[in-house]
Amino acid sequence: MTTVSLDPTATALDLEATLAKIAAIKARMGKRLLILGHHYQVDEVVRFADCTGDSFKLARDGAAHPEADYIVFLGVHFMAESADILAAPHQQVILPDLAAGCSMADMANIDQVETAWAELGRRDITPVTYMNSSAAIKAFCGRHGGAVCTSSNARKIITWALEQNRRMLFLPDQHLGRNTCQAMGIPLSDMAIWDPHALPEENLANGCDRAKIVLWKGHCSVHVKFLPEHVDAMRANHPGIRVIVHPECPYETVQKADESGSTERLIKIVSDAPDGSTFAIGTEINLVARLAEKFPKKKVLSLSGIACLCATMYRIDPAHLLWALENLAEGVVVNRIRVSDSDKRDAKLALDRMLALA
Repeated sequence: MTTVSLDPTATALDLEATLAKIAAIKARMGKRLLILGHHYQVDEVVRFADCTGDSFKLARDGAAHPEADYIVFLGVHFMAESADILAAPHQQVILPDLAAGCSMADMANIDQVETAWAELGRRDITPVTYMNSSAAIKAFCGRHGGAVCTSSNARKIITWALEQNRRMLFLPDQHLGRNTCQAMGIPLSDMAIWDPHALPEENLANGCDRAKIVLWKGHCSVHVKFLPEHVDAMRANHPGIRVIVHPECPYETVQKADESGSTERLIKIVSDAPDGSTFAIGTEINLVARLAEKFPKKKVLSLSGIACLCATMYRIDPAHLLWALENLAEGVVVNRIRVSDSDKRDAKLALDRMLALA
């Protein structure tokens, strides 16, 4: 097994030839190969996905196909880790480009979280981590009686966490935590931010020693670009437009929107709306563009005037996918994502708690 990434852009193949070779290898490998594609992937690669969806759905899709020896994940690192946590022992998970990471997940590393945990009292606080986090953070929550959540079940998991203890540490996206808790009726005054780059005593003095909800200072680099002024501009330019946003957007933006919801929820809202409906959507541009193409009788716009894209998702391009598949066809597994047995065990505890509740 090799784990090195490469520069497949050195290939002399043009896009059409690259896509043709991917299709041929995929057909030749048959059911031994399963390709999972996240909604934010570009069309040129997601077209080859056997399953599409958000990160947790895809991880479960991988486990639901035991006939597949190889799971190629068109997404980012934490997603491939989740697939490996749930995969059968014989399945190997591959990420076509190891540089495809997640800035939000990177905002909470295990050393920082252990430091915060030591200062927060431990006994009266339950840790909850968003799916968009490393396997090490999921495992931390599993070891300490906590759980994982998704954007669609965050409310249910937070309710459970506050039944276990009077306080909660929410990782790593402050905006999902704040928006969900506020919608549950928890006032903003009961929330405080833990900044991993500040001194512990500064965080405690700023309210983390007593707040009911301690929010980790992390965010999604895509969703924080959707601002309340974008909502105002859309309403001014498109009277009657329906504004829907992802709950990773800032609190002020979510408050001005008509509705917020997970990626799957946003898709359903547009899908269920009658023809002639007009939407401004605050989420990654690939998904927005795909919805606009899929529903030509509805007007689907990006909430922001700029192309809000996930740069690390774009690292999974046809050249990287072809390189990974060519190696697999020759019996060589490259860029395998493997979670340690201990982290896999503890992370699965946190995931199982979520599944039992959701």
